[in-house]
Amino acid sequence: MNDKDSKRRFFAPPAQDVEDVVKAGLCTGCGMCASIAAPAISMGINVEGNMRPLVEAEVAAGKTGQIMAFCPGVSVQGPGRPKASTVHPVWGPMHEIHRSWSREPLVRHKAAAGGTLTALGRYLLSSGRVQAVLHVRADDRKPWLTISTISRTPDEVLGGAQSRYGPSSPLVNLHRLLDEERRFVVIAKPCDISAVRALGRVDPRVEQLIPYMLTIFCGGVPSAHIAKAVIRHHGLDELDIGLYRFRGEGWPGPLRVQTRDGTVYDLPYPGAWYMGKFGYEIQFRCKICPDTVGEVADVSVPDGWILRNGKRLYAEAPGTNVALVRTPAGQELLHAAIDAGYLAISPVSLEEIEQMHTNHQRKAAASAALFALRLMGQRTIKAFGYRTMDGLKHAGLRGIFQEFGGTVRRVLTGQNWEHLI
Repeated sequence: MNDKDSKRRFFAPPAQDVEDVVKAGLCTGCGMCASIAAPAISMGINVEGNMRPLVEAEVAAGKTGQIMAFCPGVSVQGPGRPKASTVHPVWGPMHEIHRSWSREPLVRHKAAAGGTLTALGRYLLSSGRVQAVLHVRADDRKPWLTISTISRTPDEVLGGAQSRYGPSSPLVNLHRLLDEERRFVVIAKPCDISAVRALGRVDPRVEQLIPYMLTIFCGGVPSAHIAKAVIRHHGLDELDIGLYRFRGEGWPGPLRVQTRDGTVYDLPYPGAWYMGKFGYEIQFRCKICPDTVGEVADVSVPDGWILRNGKRLYAEAPGTNVALVRTPAGQELLHAAIDAGYLAISPVSLEEIEQMHTNHQRKAAASAALFALRLMGQRTIKAFGYRTMDGLKHAGLRGIFQEFGGTVRRVLTGQNWEHLI
């Protein structure tokens, strides 16, 4: 047996289709596959409470190849070291950083954190720069679930605004909008943006029709079972739920469940989702993610936590975000929205961001987790352009061993394995 054959036996073969991706625990639930291959593939919640593809008919060979090329459960490509940017080993490329918030009091109060993403979507539609916003909102029938939506007016954007902590597939409508040949903005998770960037490398319509891609910082996608555990905690029936807000109006606000007759049940923000036997458990793919901070977006917009003595304040207050401007396009957009009266900004430092978002520091050692999977003969994602050595140096030996050892334990306990729908 030659060296090449030995290597093939030692390392897991590449995923051949979406079912391979799901079984290996590498699916993000983004919906790109359903966007490409509908109606043969649709998206739904599986037995683990994760959003996953359902293959309902034979997928054409050509479309399977496209799916594998763009799937963030197969590969992701980072920005590397773009010119004219400060590049941090964890936070990635930055042209500018600010605290930011919507200048419309209603938007700032209702939307996630300070309403920056909502404000940008509203500005883009009002100014005619785009004709649609592709994002997510609460499901009208099951408000604890999240669905992909297309907003075509500023009021529709506001109607879908709120923090969503759960499985979603923002990209199921992506090709529908591309086929309409109208300009639109994508507001989605970092892994979703990675998938759209991958598509853009072969489909010229992405560059022509999607002038901006905006994202959040992502702490991982929890199971839908957590929301159901909260509902059970209040002794309620799922059919009676008329509203489910993971964070209340007023920032950050309580987790609010409201029945159809108007009765309100609140839980305080800290620890509100650590319910029942499921806890705040995120899908396996999120635990090995090399880009939780949205490096490939034009602007990344996490919470701008208000700190006192280095600790977060959870009391309701006028919310703020942080705006990390990644690209010249994002820089131009941010300042145009400010000039038009949609956004306000104030200074923020890297030190403050590091205090606000300590959980994202582990991203620096993500390559150690990917290496552990390969050594154990597991399928893993290919990650390029995330400055591996810079990240490992920043993480240090302790961070490297934590990510490596944690991944080994998850594999040995079967936490990376999933059922199909």
